[in-house]
Amino acid sequence: MAWRSSGATNEELVANLAGHGMLPSADTTSTAVDERARAAFLAVDRADYAPRRPYDDAPQGIGYGVTISAPHMHALAVKHLWPYVVPRAGERAPRVLDVGAGSGYLTHVLGEIVGDGGFVLGVEHIPALCRLAETNMRKSAGGRALLDSGRVVLAVGDGRRGAAALAGVEMDLVASDSRFDAIHVGAAATEAHQALIDQLRAPGRLFIPLEDVDSGLQHLWTIDKDVDGTVRRTRLFGVRYVPLTDAPEVL
Repeated sequence: MAWRSSGATNEELVANLAGHGMLPSADTTSTAVDERARAAFLAVDRADYAPRRPYDDAPQGIGYGVTISAPHMHALAVKHLWPYVVPRAGERAPRVLDVGAGSGYLTHVLGEIVGDGGFVLGVEHIPALCRLAETNMRKSAGGRALLDSGRVVLAVGDGRRGAAALAGVEMDLVASDSRFDAIHVGAAATEAHQALIDQLRAPGRLFIPLEDVDSGLQHLWTIDKDVDGTVRRTRLFGVRYVPLTDAPEVL
């Protein structure tokens, strides 16, 4: 049903995603959409991030051989990461790493979700796309507020290394705690990079598309680090993402 979620407006797109079960539920016993999730997707107009037909439930190119994922894939990423990105009373604020920030859409959505005290680091290895992501976020008052407050930081770096790829002012912002409750990877890797697993908090979750180098098939995986540090890997379903590459290969 995911591909049927297209709409004529952002509101219609979000309503269709919710109606098709793509958004997180309020709790594990309910099918009702969590209103915080709905509000976050409504707050971020996809037209600011996708150059053509922004409310189609389909991926589209944003340049440099990179795509913005289909809306249902972003929604499913949030759904699978939900326990680790939503703030909870009496608990530490969520910290999230978005590897392959692209045009900035999901980074912005995550920034809306984590709430006051939360932190989202969007890492993009192509400088022009990192600049585009900031330009796009600054199109809206909400996006500007997230950037200006420091709740969302966009930085150029090799996301396969996580926060370890950064230097200078960006690294200063994350130096106090370089681990993350949730890590989202928006391109297909050929391995679950140990640097990302090492930077997960315990508990924490990595959401990553992995490609089998022999068959060329891709699947989404969640990699969970339990509170005792035990790492568990779960294969979800088949997908097709652009590859997670070095910048020179696409410039």
